[in-house]
Amino acid sequence: MSEKLFLPMLLGSILFCAPIKPIPDSMKTDHEKVVLGKQLFFDPILSKDGTVSCASCHDLQNGGDDSLKFSVGIANQKGSINAPTVYNAVFNFRQFWNGRAKDLKEQVFGPIENPLEMGQSMESAVEALKKNALYVQEFKTIYRDGITKNNVADAIAEFEKVLITPNAPFDKYLKGDKNAISPKAKRGYRLFESKGCILCHNGINVGGNFYNKFGIFKDANSSNPGRYSITHREEDRFVFKVPSLRNVALTAPYMHDGRAKTLTDAVEIMTEHQLGRYMSPKEIENIVAFLKSLTGNIPQIVRVQP
Repeated sequence: MSEKLFLPMLLGSILFCAPIKPIPDSMKTDHEKVVLGKQLFFDPILSKDGTVSCASCHDLQNGGDDSLKFSVGIANQKGSINAPTVYNAVFNFRQFWNGRAKDLKEQVFGPIENPLEMGQSMESAVEALKKNALYVQEFKTIYRDGITKNNVADAIAEFEKVLITPNAPFDKYLKGDKNAISPKAKRGYRLFESKGCILCHNGINVGGNFYNKFGIFKDANSSNPGRYSITHREEDRFVFKVPSLRNVALTAPYMHDGRAKTLTDAVEIMTEHQLGRYMSPKEIENIVAFLKSLTGNIPQIVRVQP
């Protein structure tokens, strides 16, 4: 494997070197590119039939996903994998469940060119944009070579960099405000640590920083092979990027196949398949309270004005 697969039993050091860290208040970005990227993110011009935009599957007024088991693309086609949130994606070490994109810029090409999503080649998307005088002028102002597929991806990726959600109650707690989260959430965090959840969900994104197999202690019956579809190595079968838990209370359903309808369901599944241990309903309830404390603030640039 090009990226090493870490199993939970090998991750004890994470507790000391990579605990959960607060999200920064802002990211350094190019403002002009961000503005252009926002236009492109919401514009269905990038899809083959002009009906689907990036925002169609990533609702920025909620959790940054579409609250569906599988997203719906052009011609009402249904996809085969749960859309991850775009919020805080900048902190993930790779993009997509199978990690096929190395960064946000490379990720942009995926949904645009996926026949079940936006169904458009990047070359055709560029030609559509070149027919729009406003876009021609905006790209010319920012990029010396104007509208190219790399510049389209660059602008959208720059916008996605600002899609971070700081100041979650748990972040405030980490910064010293011990009253920022409830006693139940505090108990949940202690369980999250002691039961081993933090071995996979740690760092600034509470996940999103390595791969792991789905179904370590019990077969998870996944129909999606995960990274195996990229590497074709047997050891990568059912291996996925560990998802971020940031804003997880807003992004149901859960798992790559949307099998868990609620946070309680998700914790139960993880307990059984990933940790191989039992948790009482009360323990799960406390962990869910902690997970709800990971909901941060929607960035100003996408807030609906009254």
